[in-house]
Amino acid sequence: MCAPGRPITLVLFCLFGSATSSPVISHTLAPPPPPQISPPSPTSPITSSSGESSEGADCHLKISSSTLVVRFGDPVKANCSKQKIGFPMLGWKVSQGAPEATTEDFLVWSVDKMTDWSIKPTCFAVSDLGGQCDVELSLIVYQPPNRVSIRFVNHTGPMFEGHRYVLQCTVHDVAPVENITVTFYRGQTALARLQSNITEKTPVNESFTLSIIPCKEHNRTQFWCEAKLELGPEGPRQPPVVKSEKLSALVHTEPQLVHPTNQQVKESLQCEVKGNPQPLGDSGTTNSSKGCFLLAALLAQMINCL
Repeated sequence: MCAPGRPITLVLFCLFGSATSSPVISHTLAPPPPPQISPPSPTSPITSSSGESSEGADCHLKISSSTLVVRFGDPVKANCSKQKIGFPMLGWKVSQGAPEATTEDFLVWSVDKMTDWSIKPTCFAVSDLGGQCDVELSLIVYQPPNRVSIRFVNHTGPMFEGHRYVLQCTVHDVAPVENITVTFYRGQTALARLQSNITEKTPVNESFTLSIIPCKEHNRTQFWCEAKLELGPEGPRQPPVVKSEKLSALVHTEPQLVHPTNQQVKESLQCEVKGNPQPLGDSGTTNSSKGCFLLAALLAQMINCL
């Protein structure tokens, strides 16, 4: 049921210290109504009594909740009612648990165990004048991530200051993946927040990548990520959050030939990188990232002059 998602890549430079992100229609009817009243045909457009499309027509139908969010395997229920006389038949078009149509003023659709990822329940009414209209229930079927993992792509062991490395955060078996927000962290500092553009409704694995250039001040800090399934106000009060393990970073400084007269300048620049990084925004930078870049640039220039 799972399919690999497309990787999403974001580059985070130490210079900036930030990242720019984030029909099967079945229904069972009661004994056939009189010939002048018939249920809507699945193969023909549903229209109102005036002949207009149901999207622009006032159907005078009301569903108890316009949007429902249900976890895969859980029960779900919705009530549809008529708000105006002149619509003798009421029913549901839905791929799972469709009730029989009725002449009552309301009809409940319920399922004990939701097992359809792409379900689109629709309440319909038939006018005594022969017109038809419907209202669709917005239903989100979700599944929190089974787990979240993090790793460095094509790298193991210590890292070197000024080199580029790629972190990969993989969210396993989540649906719908477009509602996932993945946040990368260094310690308690949020580095980037990413979202998927995949619209697949069934559970998938999705990978998110982030390029980093570590400074020596990042030695022994921990990189990790978390995935939050954000389902809106109709979703769980506490959105499901799953965190990855933490990767401890060992950052080494490669030996550099530095002219003795420039040693004081080097030490001054090193002091500058000890600022306290803040959570990153679209245009945020940190003293740490500025210092790391300036140090690397200056050392390269001095080596060329030797």
